[in-house]
Amino acid sequence: MFDTARMSDELKALKVDVTRLLSSAGAEMFETSKDRTEALADQIKAALAELGETVSEEQEQLHDLVTERPVASLASAFALGVVVGFMLRRH
Repeated sequence: MFDTARMSDELKALKVDVTRLLSSAGAEMFETSKDRTEALADQIKAALAELGETVSEEQEQLHDLVTERPVASLASAFALGVVVGFMLRRH
């Protein structure tokens, strides 16, 4: 009634087709995710470079401010330390 050999052959052929489709779909998904990852990495690198430039500029400004007014800078740092000390003491 049922031709099991024929059904087995068809199932094997179907298995091969599904395996081939899944591997090609997997390769496409891998390439797509790889491209997206590379694009994201480039964006992060650009943002970090920009952040580095900004921090450098701010560091220069702070250095100039401290060298122009060393006593005021020292007094400000001391006052900030006292305030932070009181805040940490309460908690």
